[in-house]
Amino acid sequence: MVDPQGFAHVRLTVTDIRRSKAFYQQLFGMPPGSDFSDQIDDPTIHDDPWRTYGGCSFTFHGQTLGLRPVAQAGDRFDPDRVGLDHLTLRVGSVDDLHRAAERLDQAGIVHGAVTDLEPFGLVILSLQDPDDINLVLAAPRPPDA
Repeated sequence: MVDPQGFAHVRLTVTDIRRSKAFYQQLFGMPPGSDFSDQIDDPTIHDDPWRTYGGCSFTFHGQTLGLRPVAQAGDRFDPDRVGLDHLTLRVGSVDDLHRAAERLDQAGIVHGAVTDLEPFGLVILSLQDPDDINLVLAAPRPPDA
């Protein structure tokens, strides 16, 4: 029926756009490409898809991760509800995962261990965003591992 070529974009619902934007900007090491978060206090922004509801987005390698600030303050992510379980971002190598772990440590961001998932051909590193959304960084498992 369809021959997917990857994802065009994924948008996460967040509670605090300033906090989430800062987190992802630090994680990715770049500012958002599209950003309407400075208009978040405009009462009409939450109804305006052209201004992405007051959100922002980060684009890398032809794919976009957007942040939509419409969740109620105090709401927390629940992977056991319908919708998103986790978001996995691909990185180039296992060395990239170890470098990411070091940079996360330096930034004071809690994360899991670099873990070899042999049956899946992946090595991963997990962390949580400010709304407790599980993010996974994944690299291909080296053939000689």
